[in-house]
Amino acid sequence: MIDSSFKHPIQKLNAGTIESTEDWLAVEEPLEIRISFLNEQGQQVMKPLSVTMRTPSAGQDIELACGFLLTEGIIHDKQDIQKALQLDDDVVLIILASSVRPDMHRLERHFYTSSSCGVCGKTSIDAVKTICPDQHLSTNFNSVLPSVIYNLPERLNESQNTFAATGGLHASAIFNTDGKLLLLREDVGRHNALDKLIGATLLENTFSLQNKILLLSGRASFELIQKATMAGIYFVCAVGAPSNLAVQLAAERNMTLIGFLRGGRFNIYCGAGRIMMKELAI
Repeated sequence: MIDSSFKHPIQKLNAGTIESTEDWLAVEEPLEIRISFLNEQGQQVMKPLSVTMRTPSAGQDIELACGFLLTEGIIHDKQDIQKALQLDDDVVLIILASSVRPDMHRLERHFYTSSSCGVCGKTSIDAVKTICPDQHLSTNFNSVLPSVIYNLPERLNESQNTFAATGGLHASAIFNTDGKLLLLREDVGRHNALDKLIGATLLENTFSLQNKILLLSGRASFELIQKATMAGIYFVCAVGAPSNLAVQLAAERNMTLIGFLRGGRFNIYCGAGRIMMKELAI
C-alpha cells in the first residue's frame, strides 16, 4: 500500500534567505470502486462505479468504498455487503448481497471525481436529494453543552497525525456528546474523509451515529450534509462556513448544523434545540 505522505526536496525562501530542505506532501492517488451484483436475469455483473482521488491508507480504501455506497443509497446496512475486496492498490470491489438490486440509471455520474468536490459529478442536485431518507427528530439525542463544542477542533487537531506533518488533508471525526473522540479519518478529499469515517462505522458496527457529533475540518458543503443525512447523523459541526444548500438540507432533515467553529465561538444555522443554551448568557 502507498504511504499517505512523503518528503519532497524544496527551496524555502524567508526574508531574503534561501534554504534547501524537504517538505512532507500528502499523497493523492486514484481509487476505482467497482461493484458486483446480480442483475434481473440472475447473472453476476461487475461494473465500475466511480473513480475518486484519495489519500491511500492501510485498510481505509474498503472503508471509503463502503461509505460511498451507503451515502449514495446503494446499500443501507452491513448486510447488503456480501464481500469487500482490495483487488490491488488502486481498485476495490464490493460484492453486493443477492437481494440488492442497484438502480444504475439513477446512479449515473462521471467516473472521475475530483478531490475537492465530489458532488460535481452528479447529474443534478435534485438527483442527490432524492436518495436522502426522510429523517425525523432524534428523540434519544443528549443535549450538548457549548463548552463541549468549543473544544472539538483542538481535540481533532491533537489526533490528526498526517495533517500535522503535511498540512494538506481534510478530516472528519465522530465525538460523543461529552466531547470524547471516537473515530477519525483523514483524506486529501473532504468527501472521502467522511466516506471513510461512515464506512468504518458501518463495517465495525460498534456504535450508532444518531447520538453522536460529526466534526468537519473544513467547510460544510451540500454533499457532506447529504452524506451525513444518509448515515443518520443529526449533529454536524464545521470549522469553516456552510453553503446555502447545506443549511437548507440540514434544516429540512431536522439536523443541527454549526459553522465557523474556531477560537471559542461558533454559529448555529439550524437545530439549536440540541444545544444547552442555559449555559450561555443571552
